[in-house]
Parts: sequence; C-alpha cells; structure tokens
Amino acid sequence: MDWKTFQALLSGVNKYSTAFGRIWLSVVFVFRVMVYVVAAERVWGDEQKDFDCNTKQPGCPNVCYDHFFPISHIRLWALQLIFISCPSFMVVMHVAYRDDRERKHKAKFGDNSKLYNNTGKKHGGLWWTYLISLFVKTGIEIAFLYILHRIYDSFYLPRLVKCEEAPCPNQVDCYIGHPTEKKVFTYFMVGASALCIVLNLCEILYLISKRIVQVAKKIKRRNRNVALQHDDYANDNFNNFNMTLPKRVLEDKPPSFNSVCKPLSRLEVLGMDPKIRASAPNLSLS
Repeated sequence: MDWKTFQALLSGVNKYSTAFGRIWLSVVFVFRVMVYVVAAERVWGDEQKDFDCNTKQPGCPNVCYDHFFPISHIRLWALQLIFISCPSFMVVMHVAYRDDRERKHKAKFGDNSKLYNNTGKKHGGLWWTYLISLFVKTGIEIAFLYILHRIYDSFYLPRLVKCEEAPCPNQVDCYIGHPTEKKVFTYFMVGASALCIVLNLCEILYLISKRIVQVAKKIKRRNRNVALQHDDYANDNFNNFNMTLPKRVLEDKPPSFNSVCKPLSRLEVLGMDPKIRASAPNLSLS
C-alpha cells in the first residue's frame, strides 16, 4: 500500500476540517499510520512462520493458525485505515462539485457573478455531508473494534493455544511468536482508535451546538427586527393621528363656554337686518 498517496489524499481534507478534525487527522497519521508502517508491519511480518506447533502432522499447523487467527491484525488495521478515510473523501468530492458549479456559473454570467461566497465553507449541503462523514467514520471505528474484540477475545494474545482441529491427531500445543510485543501494539492501536472515536464525537457535538447557536441568533435577530418595525409603525400612526387633530383639541385647557356659545341679540335671533328695520314706518303714531 502506498501510504504517501494516502497521506496526500487526506491532506486535502485538512483545510475543510474544524480544530477537532485536524487533531483527528494528526492522530491518524502519527499514532496509527506511522506506527503501522514503521513498527507494526515488522513485528507481525509473516506471522504464520512464527506459529509453531508440537506436531509434524501435515496441515495441522495451518489449520490451527487459521482457527486462532482468521484475520491478521495487520491486515485488519489496514482495512480499518482505508475505510475510515473514505468518508473524508466525500467532503473533498462535495467541495470539488461546488468548485465545478462555481466555474460553470462564472462562465455563464461573468467573473463578477458568484454562486458561493466560499466553496469550502461548511453551510448548506456541505455541512450535512461533513456531519454524515463523521457519523460514518465513528460507526466504522466502532465496528472494527467490535470485530477485533470478537475474534481475539478482548484483544488478548496468549503465548500458548491448544488446538484440536482436524487433521491434528490429538490436542496440539501451538506457540505464538512475539506475543508480548504484539499485545502491546494491539492495545496501542485500540487506544488510538478509541481516541479517534472521542474526537469524532466531540466534533459532532461541536458542529451541532454551533449550528443551534447560529439558528438561535438568527431567530433572535429576526424577532428584534420585527419588534423594531412594529414600534416604527406604531410611532408613525401616533404622529399622523396628532397631525390630523384640530388645534383646540391639542390644547391643555378646554375652551370656555362663552367663547363657544356667544350671546345673540334679538335681531340675530329674528334673523332681521337692522337697516331694514330702521326704514320701516312707525305705525303706532297713526
């Protein structure tokens, strides 16, 4: 396996990751890939040659080795590293899809037109892709830990195993090569895998809590704008109402009764003009 190519592919995910994602990537490379390449492969090597049984019966050592080691540790860890890296490539592919859409959009509407402010920013569909990739990585880690625990009985490697499988003539004692060293590396790789699970869970909680805070701020800002618009509308109606009222209604003191109801003279009551009344003859003298 070309681990340099593997590292180059995963390095592209680093710039789209959060702080927890960068720590996860460092743990994968330093504590898992480097340990796997430098030490683990040499410790295991061709472990079937180091599996010795106290019989010369043809086929018995092979059958016993297959019974106790159905999947080699080193090959299982290689599969695990490949599988946990595949969800990260989903994020890279989604960003590449966004870049392609952005390029087509600029080619159609001009360079000044933008479809995305930042194609690598985790919002919209990319946020969901990133979150799903974290869930998938966590599930893969847990699944491989369960497989290793199920096959090797709590990650324990004994020095001596007893085999009764055919074609062994009777109960055969078989010895594992470098059992203590293999046990130490097994616990180390299991601990690194558990640390990666914790980092994935922390990143999931971080992304969800951050999104909840953003949504809460957005709702609060929207409610504040609605309240300000409502206050402005109420103030405008109040001012318009004051402008339409007559001036005497806006005064502090009510108008007096005499200013409203002036005393009327007799002529005003009768509706007659005093000039016309003066020109009439005096009939009482006649």
